[in-house]
Amino acid sequence: MVITKESLILVENTEVISSHLVRKVKVDFYLPVNVAAPEQMSILLINDGQDLERMGFEAMLNTLYEQRAISPVLCVGIHAGIERKMEYGTASQPDFKGRGAKASEYTRFILEELLPLIQVNYHLPVTRTKAFAGFSLGALSALDIAWNHPTEFSTIGVFSGSLWWRSKDQYDETYDDDKDRIMHQIIRKSTIKPRLKFFFESGKLDEQRDRNKNGVIDSIDDTLDLIAELKAKGYKESDIEFLLLEEGKHDVETWGVAMPYFLKWAFGEW
Repeated sequence: MVITKESLILVENTEVISSHLVRKVKVDFYLPVNVAAPEQMSILLINDGQDLERMGFEAMLNTLYEQRAISPVLCVGIHAGIERKMEYGTASQPDFKGRGAKASEYTRFILEELLPLIQVNYHLPVTRTKAFAGFSLGALSALDIAWNHPTEFSTIGVFSGSLWWRSKDQYDETYDDDKDRIMHQIIRKSTIKPRLKFFFESGKLDEQRDRNKNGVIDSIDDTLDLIAELKAKGYKESDIEFLLLEEGKHDVETWGVAMPYFLKWAFGEW
């Protein structure tokens, strides 16, 4: 007879009808069971939630809870739609190809539709600690939303973030890293310094491009430059965690390796 351990996670799948996005949004809720004070759970939103099953996210959470490595957190996997490249991005400005044109609508979906639904359905106070994470372009979206709404979010997880997001084609002879990367400019020109903590993951095999020929691939350069912008804003080393994976690629398997590091960093204090 095979005895299987009872899961410490209840996975609920639903569809949220969004008036802002004019579509149904698939959402997966990973709810820890047997929580003594469920109203004290943290909340973690994750863009590109369709990748979590492939990542083995439920099993990962089970292991972390068994080890008492993280405190209770309601994880919310938000599936991307067919217009992913339009809905993700920076809400204030699309990139040079017009991608991200619906990022402001996606932001409104998060703030005005998804978060209220979570708070009502799971009886969580609006003041509960909330984090936002994502992968690649979804990471850029999470960073942009959290940065611009720091009263809602306190922690950001950026996995292989599309921090190259630019207002001008890099092959344009007038392109300038210092002026044309959109997220870097948003942070630099911000008049506030939100009370946030940041987790960045990059892999040395994320890509091969090296536009400035400095021997460091672009994705790592873009991440390090964004961290420099944060430090120039006044953030300290203790506010920022950077995980560099020697064998890390731009894929779900790599993000699955990095995810437990992020979860323990973000929710490891009981």
